[in-house]
Amino acid sequence: MNLAWKEMRKNKVRFLIFGSIVFLISFLTFIISGLANGLSQDNAALIKDLPEGQFYMAEDADESYNLSRIEGSIQEETLNVQTNAVALSIQMGFVHDKSDKPLSVAFVTSTESPHFQDVQPGEIILDHSMESKGIKEGDTLTVPSLSREFKVKGFVDQKKFSHAPVAFVNMDDYKLMHRVEEMQLIFIPGMEKAEAIAGLETFTKKQFLQTIPSYNAEQMSLTMIVWFLVVISGMLFAIFFYMMNVQKIGLYGILKALGMKTSALFKMMWTQMLSITALALCLAAAMSQGFQLVAPEGMPFHLSLPSTMQLSIVFLLIGFIGASISGIQIKKSQALQAIQQGEV
Repeated sequence: MNLAWKEMRKNKVRFLIFGSIVFLISFLTFIISGLANGLSQDNAALIKDLPEGQFYMAEDADESYNLSRIEGSIQEETLNVQTNAVALSIQMGFVHDKSDKPLSVAFVTSTESPHFQDVQPGEIILDHSMESKGIKEGDTLTVPSLSREFKVKGFVDQKKFSHAPVAFVNMDDYKLMHRVEEMQLIFIPGMEKAEAIAGLETFTKKQFLQTIPSYNAEQMSLTMIVWFLVVISGMLFAIFFYMMNVQKIGLYGILKALGMKTSALFKMMWTQMLSITALALCLAAAMSQGFQLVAPEGMPFHLSLPSTMQLSIVFLLIGFIGASISGIQIKKSQALQAIQQGEV
């Protein structure tokens, strides 16, 4: 332990450069992870905020909620059997404000359920992000497909779908608006194991999120970037400590000749790795949480403390593995051979 600290004090610049690189990579990883989580919420908060359960859509819809149409008899029977089930529909569209400016929204309607807003005919409830566009409670909005006005009844927090604010409308208004009679989906909250329903295909909440094209593409790309950075950090640890160990072969030989065990040399290397990594991760985590407070209002950034802790643990594990792999040469080297190599 003392040797590890002495070496770090002696080679401050070398370890400072290494710690700076670890800090930059981990900070970038935290930022991208926060953007991925923020985009996930901005894309599908309506679905993500629902409890765990099972989604049902028509089998012939090819896993696309837009193409799903559930027959009225199947819907009625399912809702009668499953008392907490809810039928719902989602459709992208536009509303026009009082200055006739079009605003993109995701129209949502459902049967009676505590998980969705109860809206009366002629009323509309919007995501709170619409307030930033000048919409206030009591305003009237026009839906082009109906050429009639809707009164803004209120606002709700964090209800987005496909990066558009959700607009809850009455079921009868929705059916007139989109000229449909059938609902698109049935959701049964709390159901762990799906029950087969003739003509319907079932999805867990996680599986249903993957059927949203924009959600799947965004999350896959950002997740690949995050893990690519994690892999880079592992390679960085291995290369740095490998070069360090090559330079210290002579020192290791002398220490082994003096009776120091290989395990003690590994502990010295692990102490250095953990000290630098922990300090860099703490600084990166603090700055990423601070960035969350000063990020522009329109930026979809969300980095929770559990996510930060999970990524930090992954970095520590990767660093431990990378440093350990690079230290295999310490175990294989013999004292006299190491001293001779150090003299070359």
